[in-house]
Amino acid sequence: MKEKLSKHFVMTQKIIQFLGILAIIGSVVLVIWFYKLGILNDSNALKDLVQRHKVIGPLIFILVQIFQIVFPVIPGGVTTVAGFLIFGTWTGFILNYIGILIGSVILFLLVKWFGRKFILLFMKEETFYKYEAKLESDTYEKLFIFSMLSPVSPADIMVMITGLTSMSLKRFTTILIITKPLSIIAYSYFWIYGSKIVEFFFK
Repeated sequence: MKEKLSKHFVMTQKIIQFLGILAIIGSVVLVIWFYKLGILNDSNALKDLVQRHKVIGPLIFILVQIFQIVFPVIPGGVTTVAGFLIFGTWTGFILNYIGILIGSVILFLLVKWFGRKFILLFMKEETFYKYEAKLESDTYEKLFIFSMLSPVSPADIMVMITGLTSMSLKRFTTILIITKPLSIIAYSYFWIYGSKIVEFFFK
């Protein structure tokens, strides 16, 4: 059943969608800027950056990762890959894992509290109803688990949609704790080393 949306809500929805476009543009600009600074192709530049911000750097990164999940207007892939590039393999993984877990739990609870209208702030109605229809399937939980395992699935959307189910916070968190390590590592390494793989096959 479709939600009746007020003019004020629709206006807020459009503003958030516009911010999403700006965030994508900003992410591209940030990547270009990092490249020009040598951060993306110089391991020493990365080490220097981390050494200068040993405490505040990781904390800010976790907060950014939480924010991009709770308010999905920043492309999550950019921040996830940035974590590995800036902090290294293990520290980058841990920081990504913490930020994504906390952000996903907050997003799940926000949908539990505010319902469909919260989701519709970030998603077009036709897209929302397409995903909501999947809730009628008896295998929805398996689909959710697969989505959390996959590095290319719309994870934030699935987290929000799952917030509409009767799934408990305990079960939701357990699924994320088990599945997210694989998707974080797979996604990050795909983007970090993907260009090298393509270059190898097309030499």
